[in-house]
Amino acid sequence: MAQAKQDMGTGSIKKLMLQLMIPAVVAQVVNLLYNIVDRIYIGHIAGIGAAALTGVGLFTPILMLLNAFAMLVGAGGAPRTAIALGQGDRQQAEKIVSNSFTVLMFFAVVLTIGFYAGAPVLLRLFGASDATLPYALSYSRIYIAGSVFVLVVLGMNPFITTQGFAKTSMLTTVIGAVINIILDPILIFGFGLGVRGAAIATVLSQAVGAAWIIRFLTGKKTILRLRRDYLRPEKQIILPVLALGISSFVMLSTESLLSISFSSSLARYGGDVAVGAMTVITSASQLCTLPIQGICQGGQPVMSFNFGAGKKARVKEAFRFQLTLCGAYTCLFWLLMMLFPDAVAGIFTSDSALISYTTWAMRIYMAGIFAMGFQIACQQSFMALGQAKVSLLLACLRKIILLIPLIFILPHLLPNPVFGVFLAEPVSDILAATITTITFFARFDKILDRGAAKV
Repeated sequence: MAQAKQDMGTGSIKKLMLQLMIPAVVAQVVNLLYNIVDRIYIGHIAGIGAAALTGVGLFTPILMLLNAFAMLVGAGGAPRTAIALGQGDRQQAEKIVSNSFTVLMFFAVVLTIGFYAGAPVLLRLFGASDATLPYALSYSRIYIAGSVFVLVVLGMNPFITTQGFAKTSMLTTVIGAVINIILDPILIFGFGLGVRGAAIATVLSQAVGAAWIIRFLTGKKTILRLRRDYLRPEKQIILPVLALGISSFVMLSTESLLSISFSSSLARYGGDVAVGAMTVITSASQLCTLPIQGICQGGQPVMSFNFGAGKKARVKEAFRFQLTLCGAYTCLFWLLMMLFPDAVAGIFTSDSALISYTTWAMRIYMAGIFAMGFQIACQQSFMALGQAKVSLLLACLRKIILLIPLIFILPHLLPNPVFGVFLAEPVSDILAATITTITFFARFDKILDRGAAKV
């Protein structure tokens, strides 16, 4: 443990961050494969591919809510754990890890019961038609039944990364994704289970990932152990975790509300083909946002530890490196989406009508995605510095204040209402990134001067 603390506090910032970032990015991309591989296989099922793909896409709001509750704990607990380590308080750090696990188990029970019972009504609300509802319901109920594994994987993996075990964290998702990729064609086509096979494959692979995490956190290699003595939640431990994690929760839960807004509006103005196009576009956009989330996950332990240790220059250097990587990646991704949207759409479906529709819609939707690197780098840095309130405000800005209202306003202002729905995304991306970046630079020095004791 002493060696890990010394490296975080004195080692080369770029080297440290790359050691943590590369596995974190790989983990995020591999984790994305859980859903993308399902959709690729489903979209190519003979005769029903387009309808089945649209149906599975309608499950996205529920999926996002499950992820939101996982990250409420994981994204709030991991920075708190790193700050405690930076201050030399190992007992506090272990209490955070153990309390967080208990809260995740509570969420898992409540969410499984609620979503399983409410799935038919919710999917109709999200825009399911008579043609797509059977596929949406078949996939969602199996996935929901295994949601405890999803919460453990997403909620507890950050506690492995924040200790410096980025490769172990990466293996969690790599092992699960490989199992998912192997099982998908066997269950979907070999056993003829269709969308149910895709859901079963995902649940089984997540179960293996959850077992891997629990075994590591209770084993000998971890620095901070999941301890039975600390499992009982303590108000003074868990409330600061949830307060810091609320920003990530709002980001992901509003992503669910956002998905509902897009699906319902597109179903109204463009029908099932527009909803299907949105399923493909959402999957493609995650290839942009999840890697930069991985970059920020890798940067968070370095920033949080040095912030807790009062080393302002190292925090600044870490932020500059993180911002440069995120900005460069999103600009490159934007260029690729503008040049080759048809090739991306063709990965997910063989339906020519859906590919054609998705191609023009993707260029509109992705027009401002270059700005996301600056938005996420600054917002996640607020998280790493324990700034829950401002991070929450900025999380609300892009989606609740800008994007969701624009989804419903722009279709009434433009001749083509579907164009208006898709245009809402780049307008809000650019505005939110500009405001977030200016806010971060205006507050950064003041936060560092106050120090971790004031967080």
